[in-house]
Order: sequence, then C-alpha cells, then structure tokens
Amino acid sequence: MNNSVPGNVAPSVIPSWLDLFRERAPKLDVPAFLRPAPHARPAAVLVLFGEGPQGPDVLLIERAATLKKHAGQPAFPGGAIDPEDDGPIAAALREAEEETGVDPDGVTVLGALPELYLSRSNFRVTPVAAWWHDPSDVSPGHPGEVAAVARVPIGELVDPGNRVSLRAPGGFIGPAFRVRDMLVWGFTAGLLDNLLEAGGWAVPWDADRTEDLPPDVLNLAARG
Repeated sequence: MNNSVPGNVAPSVIPSWLDLFRERAPKLDVPAFLRPAPHARPAAVLVLFGEGPQGPDVLLIERAATLKKHAGQPAFPGGAIDPEDDGPIAAALREAEEETGVDPDGVTVLGALPELYLSRSNFRVTPVAAWWHDPSDVSPGHPGEVAAVARVPIGELVDPGNRVSLRAPGGFIGPAFRVRDMLVWGFTAGLLDNLLEAGGWAVPWDADRTEDLPPDVLNLAARG
C-alpha cells in the first residue's frame, strides 16, 4: 500500500472523529500575512493524528536548544522539500521518519492543506494531514535537531487551563498551549488553533488572558 497518496484507504478505516476535520481543513482560510511568497523555499510538516491511551492525539516535536533557527520550539515534524522528494507529502513523511522514527507504512495521508508563509525562515509550508492507523514507537531521531517527541492528546490541547495568549516583543499576540512540559507558540500554535477549530474539537477559553513571551523562550527565539 502506498501511503504517500491521499485517498488510498477506504474511508471506513479512518475514525469518525476526523470527519469534520477532513471536510473543513482543506478549505482553511489563510490570513494575508501568512499567504505564501513565491520566492520562499518550499517546506512541509506532518500533522499526524492518532489514538493513544488518552484518546485522540497529535504528534509534536521539540527542537533542540542548540539550533540556529527555531531553537527549543515545539513544532510539527517537517522541514524543507528536497529535490529528491516527490512533493510535500513525500517530504513530510520523510522528515517525520527521520526526526521521530514514524514508519510511513503505518500512516494514511488525508491530504495537503493550504500553504502558509513562515516569514522568519522564509519558507512556504504545506501542512500534510494524516491518520496514524498503525502507530510505531517514536523518539528523537536527530539528537542535535530534536530534543523531544510527544503524542499530545487533543483533550489537553483544548483544555482552557492549558491555553493562553502570548505577546511577542513587537506587540503581536497569538495563541499558545502549555502541554507536556512544552510551551507551544508562534507558527505551530497558530496552526494548531485553526486545526482544532476545523475539527470541531475547540472549546471556549479565555483569549484575553495574555502573557509576555517568557525570557528564556525569547532568548532562544532571538537566535534567528
């Protein structure tokens, strides 16, 4: 079975809790500041949904604090699309395997979502949504690049107690999540926020509860 091709598995295999997400996610609205720039380098991330001991979850990594860009930041597995990759889906699966040990044979691709522009690193990023029908063990594949790997339950992500708005030094305020000893913020948190809404999983939370970006996170982010 070639799991790099969308629609290769009968819909009955994919759980019903993903139905609304599958309908809405391909039509996500992209704000003007996230619309891809044609000169940007193409990249892809894998938004991998599974069912773990605590219910539906999504796979996140924490990047190593020694990296020059996005140091210490939680993220979806992913990276630049290489010339050898057959597009964003192949790149997302390859990166996830390299960074976390995810076996692509256990992944059913649901489809590619609208491109988003990550201005800080000049990438135009294609999120690739997938269902983890046969989960494999995961762990940091590149210790110099990935510090941790976590399956984060959707229930924890939508818990109002784990949500906060973060203010960056320039004044921009965006959503953030405190889960699994990680502060998920920036591009990843914004995408997560939209995906939770698309899936119909989001619950009301106090978006007015605003905090400044913590100094330790700010110091890492200042590297580039």
